[in-house]
Amino acid sequence: MTGTGIGRRTLLGTAGLTVLAAPAIIGNRAAFAQGSSNDSSKASSNLAIDRVTPPDLHKFKVGSFEVLVVKDGARPSGVPNETFGTNQSAETVGALLSENFLPTDQFVNGFSPTLIDTGSDVILFDTGFGQAGRAQGAGRLIEGMAAAGYMPADVTIVVLTHLHGDHIGGLMEDGKPAFENARYVVGQQEYDFWTDAARVGTPAEGGHKGALANVKPLAEKITFIGDGADVVSGITGMAAFGHSPGHMIFNVESAGKRLILTADTANHFVLSLQRPEWEVRFDMDKAAAAATRKKVFDMVSTDKVAFLGYHMPFPAVGYAEKRDTGYRFVPKSYQFDI
Repeated sequence: MTGTGIGRRTLLGTAGLTVLAAPAIIGNRAAFAQGSSNDSSKASSNLAIDRVTPPDLHKFKVGSFEVLVVKDGARPSGVPNETFGTNQSAETVGALLSENFLPTDQFVNGFSPTLIDTGSDVILFDTGFGQAGRAQGAGRLIEGMAAAGYMPADVTIVVLTHLHGDHIGGLMEDGKPAFENARYVVGQQEYDFWTDAARVGTPAEGGHKGALANVKPLAEKITFIGDGADVVSGITGMAAFGHSPGHMIFNVESAGKRLILTADTANHFVLSLQRPEWEVRFDMDKAAAAATRKKVFDMVSTDKVAFLGYHMPFPAVGYAEKRDTGYRFVPKSYQFDI
């Protein structure tokens, strides 16, 4: 596995928001406020909503960019040591969890797609589970976007950090592209791996089928990138391989402020950050993933830059403080409000 290509800069951000609203049918513009109505003349994709409140949402600013985090879902995910610290004893993993006031018999996995409105583009990073997750209470991205005032047709760019199912499941809706006006940005190395027929008959075959169903049909609209490529001005991709063969993270900068979207570099706020060297079951190249965690979070902690991790506790934004051989997750508070 090749290493990462990561540089340094600096960050800060602003204001948080949670939205509650009434049920509605989503048209081309959001109609979630009590008593509001759809602009049916613009409606191009409809999604029936049967919940009283939308999913958890969080808004803040990075310079002039507006950032929206949507909780696509969350689920209890079994015994922690069967996923994290698989090269450690159950007792060792349990002891670290107990020290951090966490249960030792189960952990919660959350999923946080992120939308960035630059003023000229509306950019969505990852798409959650989509239709396949709704029976289990996930797949709430489109619903959450609508509650915040964004419709699928508003998205101009969809960026995929990697092609695991919880990141690409929302690309299609009823067999059609969910984001009809978007172009797509995908790491070349990641796309080549998952669409290669060599995956058939291997443990990666399920992911291969998902990529063929959800990503390959969009190939004509995909811009393939590598380390250091810009998505738009102020948003740059960085290679962060290991979790998957072409996993990428993104540096976001605007008006002197900065945020790193770390995607799945670290998938647990304690077990992956405090012990970055511990093996994780779903990291495809475990040694490369551990090296990437250390490189990325050394940068994050040294530069005191905020990061947004797809599986961090919602709203998934915080800082990493260097501690011993790992890092302590420090959730955001009023730093983004002033």
